[in-house]
Amino acid sequence: MNPRRVFIKKVSLGAGNLMLASSVFSFISCDDKGKAYEENNKKTENMIPEEKKLGIALVGLGDYSENQLAPALKETKYCQLKGIVTGTPSKVDKWKKDYNIPDSNVYSYENFESIKDNKDIDIVYIVLPNALHAEYTIKAAKAGKHVICEKPMAVSVKECEEMIKACKEANRMLAIGYRVHYDPFHKEMMRLGNDKIHGAITSIKAENGFKLSDNAWRAKKELAGGGPLMDLGIYCVQGAIYTMGQNPIAVTAKEGPKTEKEKFKTVEQSISWTLEFPGGVKAECVTSYHDKYDLLRADAEKGWFELAPAYDYSGKKGKTHEGKMDFPDVYEQVFQMDDFAQNVMKNTPSKVPGEMGLRDVKILMAIYEAAKSGKRITLDL
Repeated sequence: MNPRRVFIKKVSLGAGNLMLASSVFSFISCDDKGKAYEENNKKTENMIPEEKKLGIALVGLGDYSENQLAPALKETKYCQLKGIVTGTPSKVDKWKKDYNIPDSNVYSYENFESIKDNKDIDIVYIVLPNALHAEYTIKAAKAGKHVICEKPMAVSVKECEEMIKACKEANRMLAIGYRVHYDPFHKEMMRLGNDKIHGAITSIKAENGFKLSDNAWRAKKELAGGGPLMDLGIYCVQGAIYTMGQNPIAVTAKEGPKTEKEKFKTVEQSISWTLEFPGGVKAECVTSYHDKYDLLRADAEKGWFELAPAYDYSGKKGKTHEGKMDFPDVYEQVFQMDDFAQNVMKNTPSKVPGEMGLRDVKILMAIYEAAKSGKRITLDL
């Protein structure tokens, strides 16, 4: 059995309790933080009644929905999988059986708007290729549903703005699927950097890459909006910002060579960029669909701290100049979706709102502009 599954079944945390855990973590030693997760959870093992959980419909039943989100929804405390939207009828029977989904909660893209009449579904999670994020977020909002949209938020700044506007006009909440904000290793990077535990940060390095399979939609600009920058590089942008606790003010960038020209006809194979922060601190970043990278590191006045591997769904490892970080391997998507469900229930802001997604897409577009022009691009965030 996947050890991550074992962990979450043993110590699954609700979103409210994750907030408590976060406050506890801010003043206990690194060695004790894994124990804190378990001790805190002992007080909150009971799930709320099924009928009080919010219903989620997954829009798109690809690998991420099948292997991460849907299994996570078996562990969530405040929400549950109640519906699916797919363009592949052959998938329906298995999903209905595995997740006890009635025919009335199965939708195609052609009849998606009729989801507005379904009281079982409170939240729609958009898990489609990037170029379809805006269209289905807007449709979901108009149907009266709250929305989680996978990252990147969209393929243009204009689309992001339209998504935010549609959700505000419908009085619906919008969050972006930034799962690592709920991971203890990344929360520790935030704490160490923002609180200047080892002094002020002097530099950051963020790298994320893997070998993309052939014929993947992510290598088609019309669906992805770009290459690895849109998919993997956004983690580097995010990591640099939340470790610094500041937005960048400028960027320079350079596209890498294409060794697989046919595969990457319409998107970059790799790209490197430098984010400049107030005070002169720089984050050196790189992403690739050809080479393997997996690092988030900060050097500071009195030491350093890093995650490597940093971005995988499980198996993260962290250390500082003082020793290793000791945290449990958590199921981030459980915390992420439970947190949003709690936001909806309590009418409280998401920690990963649409405005954050808009900011990041502005940065991604500036990186592409910098790489194309060879110029330093200032950021107005």
